[in-house]
Amino acid sequence: MLGLGFLAICLDTVCGVLFAKVLYVVTGGKINPLIGAAGIPAFPMAARVVQKVGCRYNRKSHLTMHTTGANAGGQIGPVIAAAVMLSGLAGMGVIR
Repeated sequence: MLGLGFLAICLDTVCGVLFAKVLYVVTGGKINPLIGAAGIPAFPMAARVVQKVGCRYNRKSHLTMHTTGANAGGQIGPVIAAAVMLSGLAGMGVIR
């Protein structure tokens, strides 16, 4: 189980960075791809890690507010997905 959790966090981070890189290309460089790494639901540790890595490459970079927003979305998304899944299971009569 620990391995599956580790795999999920790794894939979530990789997919978030890849999606942010796509947004970087689409917006012409207005989005920092590091922000995609903060979307994991490890609130707020991921935001702090992204801030430190961003400052390592550019001291004038302030990503905390942007990464916290992405991180809050990473918290809210699984809750909504679980509610939809539970309502679907209740509609099928699987659970009460």
